[in-house]
Amino acid sequence: QVQLVESGGGLVQAGGSLRLSCAASGSIFSIYAMGWYRQAPGKQRDLVATITSSGTTNYADSVKGRFTISRDNAKNMVYLQMNSLKPEDTAVYYCNAAVLPGERLGYVQVWGQGTLVTVSS
Repeated sequence: QVQLVESGGGLVQAGGSLRLSCAASGSIFSIYAMGWYRQAPGKQRDLVATITSSGTTNYADSVKGRFTISRDNAKNMVYLQMNSLKPEDTAVYYCNAAVLPGERLGYVQVWGQGTLVTVSS
């Protein structure tokens, strides 16, 4: 039983910043990759950024240079620092992780419940 809980969403004006956090809890042996995805109303859920346990990152072109993903392996947490926010960034942001549970029987793809980010013009 592994779960992810996001926090840090809210309302900001264009050009502002937010920092999202995601905490993984439960019976966890290791987390191999974590990432952030977002979904606007009526749109598909799209990748924002990912990071592996070794620190390799990748970003969507739309956020590159503005967003930074990072993680704390000891705390099983991942963060998304969002700067220079645009109205187009408005969406529900979801945390995702590829987790090997404590039982070590196989990998589990886990999603958080999402946190809403609204950027006003």
